[in-house]
Amino acid sequence: MSAQATARVAPPAFAPRPRPEREATPSARLRVVRAPAQARTRVPFVLVCMGVLAVALLSALLLNTQMAQASYAIHDKTNELARLDQDQKDLVAVLDHKSSPEELAQAARRLDMVPAAGTGWVRLSDGSVQGAPKAKK
Repeated sequence: MSAQATARVAPPAFAPRPRPEREATPSARLRVVRAPAQARTRVPFVLVCMGVLAVALLSALLLNTQMAQASYAIHDKTNELARLDQDQKDLVAVLDHKSSPEELAQAARRLDMVPAAGTGWVRLSDGSVQGAPKAKK
């Protein structure tokens, strides 16, 4: 034998590898695989999603209702405050009109009050009257 015949040459690295040959038997062909007997259902997931959506919508509705009620309450209180402010201004105007010095002196005379000539004061610690308040003649 020659040296060339006994030496085997390796195939080049870029050459495709030969495929192992398969025998054409029915077991080597593709076949349909059945679904598992216990298939997962999507019903719980759908129910949870619907529940979350319902809770979110209900909470938004309740929040909106509370905000509307608070807005009406603020509006009512603002109107009441404006009305009370106007009443206070009217009463101050009436009081200013009735508290002119002449009208005040007339009201004091009707109550049998007389003008004082001097001033006096009360000491709170013992309740004694200090000074000499006297009526003008």
